[in-house]
Parts: sequence; C-alpha cells; structure tokens
Amino acid sequence: MDSITTQVYPAGILNTLSRDEVARLTDASHGDLYERLRMCMLAVLNSDNPSDDADHVMARYDEFRLDVVPVNRGVRLDIHNAPATAFVDGKIILGIRELMSAVLRDLIYFHTEIENNSNVDLMVGSGITNAVFEILRNARVFKPQTDPDIVVCWGGHSISDIEYQYSKEVGYQLGLRGLNICTGCGAGAMKGPMKGATIAHAKQRLSPGRYLGISEPGIIAVESPNAIVNELIIMPDIEKRLEAFVRTGHGIIVFPGGVGTAEEIFFLLGVLLDPANSDMPYPMILTGPESARAYFQQIDNFLKFTIGERARDKYQIIIDDPVKAAKEMYSGVQQVKDYRIKNNDAFYFNWLLNIPASLQQRFKPTHSNMNSLNLRLDQPKHKLITDLRRAFSGIVSGNVKPDGVAAIRREGPFQIMGDQELMNSLDQLLEAFTEQGRMKLPGSRYEPCYQVVS
Repeated sequence: MDSITTQVYPAGILNTLSRDEVARLTDASHGDLYERLRMCMLAVLNSDNPSDDADHVMARYDEFRLDVVPVNRGVRLDIHNAPATAFVDGKIILGIRELMSAVLRDLIYFHTEIENNSNVDLMVGSGITNAVFEILRNARVFKPQTDPDIVVCWGGHSISDIEYQYSKEVGYQLGLRGLNICTGCGAGAMKGPMKGATIAHAKQRLSPGRYLGISEPGIIAVESPNAIVNELIIMPDIEKRLEAFVRTGHGIIVFPGGVGTAEEIFFLLGVLLDPANSDMPYPMILTGPESARAYFQQIDNFLKFTIGERARDKYQIIIDDPVKAAKEMYSGVQQVKDYRIKNNDAFYFNWLLNIPASLQQRFKPTHSNMNSLNLRLDQPKHKLITDLRRAFSGIVSGNVKPDGVAAIRREGPFQIMGDQELMNSLDQLLEAFTEQGRMKLPGSRYEPCYQVVS
C-alpha cells in the first residue's frame, strides 16, 4: 500500500484548544494558509525521504489532503492518501504525529497571532525580532533554567557519505560534552550531527537530548524532517528562520554544503561584522573531512575577496579533526555564557545581538528582484553582504522551492549581474558547487536556474 487514509489526533498543546481556537483551525482549511498547511504536513508525513524534488513528491501524492475537524476533545485531522511509510500496522509513528502537531501549531499561531495582528509591525527590526521570539516561545523552545548548550549545525543535504560520517562524528563529540543540536531538520549535514549526538547523549545518560529542527514552508517540501528531530519549528520565511537560528543557538558549526549553506554563512557574517556586535563572542567553525579541504578553501577565498580579511576573524576552519571542532565549540559556548552573565542577557534568546534591518527584511526572489541586486565591489561591505545573501537565496529558491522552480519554468533562468571580477569569482564558486554535486542529490543532472552576467 502506497498511501493511507485515516484520522490523527494532534499531540501536545493542541489537545486542549478553546472553541475559538478550534474555529480558527476550521477556517484555516481554505486559501493560501491551507495550501501551506497541506504542503508542510505532506513533508512531515514523508519524513526521511531522500528526494529533494518537491514536484515529484507533490505529484506522487497529488490526492493528499487533510481536513481539520473540531471534536469534543479538541481537534482531529482527517488525512487522505498520506504516505504509507508514516505508519506501522496502520498506526501513525508517534514522532511523526508530534511533528504534524508542530506544523499545525506554528502555522496557525503565526497566521492568527502575528501576521494579522495590528499591534505587530513586521516592517521594523524590533517587530520582526519579537515575532521570532513569540513563535519560539509558543513552541516551548526556551528552557530558562538551563545553561547555554545549543549548537546550530549548517551544511548541505546533498553531501558524500564521507562528509556525512564526519558530521555524525562531530555531533557525537558535541554530545559527549553535553551540547544539544539544532539544524535545518533535513538530511545530510542536518541529520548527521543529530544522529551522532543521540549515541553520545545515551552514553552520558542525558535524556532526552534536544534535536531542534527549524524550517520554513518554502524549504520543508524539499527537506523533509529527519527521524531524529524531536522539536520542530516552522518559521514563516527564510529570514525569520535564519534569525531564529542565530538568536537561539550559542554557536554555529558549518559543514560542507551548497548555495543554501553559502546563504547562511553570509547572513551570519553580516550579523557578526556589524560594529554593534564587535565585542560579542559567537563561535563559528567551518569543518569537514580532508576531502572537504578544497571546498572550504573556495569559500574562504570568496569571503576574503568579497568581504575582506576581517571576515576571517569571525570563524576558524578545522579540517578532519572532529574532537578539536567539538572542543573549540564547547570553549566558545562557555565564553558565550560568561558574556551573557556579565551583560545580563538571557541564555535562551540572544536579545543583545544586533541584526541589520537589511538582513531581516523579506526578499522575494523574483526575476526582477534578482536582476536588481547590486553586486558591485565599490559599495559598503554590509550592503554587498546583504545582496550576496539574497543572490544565494534566490538560487536556492530557483533550485528547489516550489514557487521559485515554477518561476524559472515560466520565465527562464534568473539573471545575476554585477562587476565582472565579482561575477567571475561568483561563477567559479557556483560552478565548483555544481561539479561537486552540491546543487542536487548525487545522480541527478543539474540545470542551472541562473545566469551570471557581467
């Protein structure tokens, strides 16, 4: 059997909904919100699927739908034609049931309490930060009585087995030191650290370990949550997702990846290079096996060329040494703890971190907006960082996000224009990603969604 039709009762706080909340959920079964809900739910039910082809998944389960039904105990989900792999002997896997509840919780909360709230201004930085905080708090991410211990791990879903095993070993070493893992929730470098940490946490009798997965509707369809995620948070867009990472995490490890990882690196460096954050400790480690040395050298060279030498002060590169990577991160997290104590900042949410408004505002990667990016070296570095981040974000959208893929099919590749020297460097970097198989899963033929024009 390839699909199943059944009824599911959400787990957690959604078992105790008010009548008004149930009414909102019933109303949610219409319009754009319902389609986002349907897409995210299908991704969760398709957990651990290695495919990054959202169209294929949606086509395979084109008859999948769900109805939100108010009942005497709260709410019930009637799901039709769901992936059979989410069930065992006709019963839904408990972890998937919990992730479904998280999707429902976050999408409805943002829609009813933030997006349509006249008291929330999502056009200003403080309003965006407060929205990120409210979503995370509603998801019960914050643990006020614990010391800093969350390490965010970024990296590609399309990595080699050697790189995957390395990320798992780093996660293991982090777990042995009592650190928890937060990733984008998908496969590859997002799953490896979590998998390694589970063993280490078991050895150290740290139960339950925390394996946070932070996603957003546009990406979850192509990066279904891996089976280890035990706390899933759906942010409304990529910018708020990135802010959630850097304000929740106490340090960041970057494994090999592609354009999505490059986008994350530029976002974080754009934050850390802001003068307001100059004295703030925030450990950032780029690490991988020996086979990834050339990859990190390419990234390092591109950062030096575009941002300058001062960017290198904000990260360190550690090759083929998972123990050292874990030790350095543990030491960095302790510095974060000392800084938060000294400055009376919360351990669970980095309020003092200043995120430039240009990195917080939503960027819609249309052909017009991609064509209008100012990719020139003769401008302030913070502006260049912002537009490079947006360029990478647009390529991610054109590669895998349903809206972006549809736009490429309608109008052809994005045109990315700028200084000839900068365009040559960017083209070389993107070409290297393609040759190394970092744009798509191994075995698939990559058709570029962009053209670099000088």
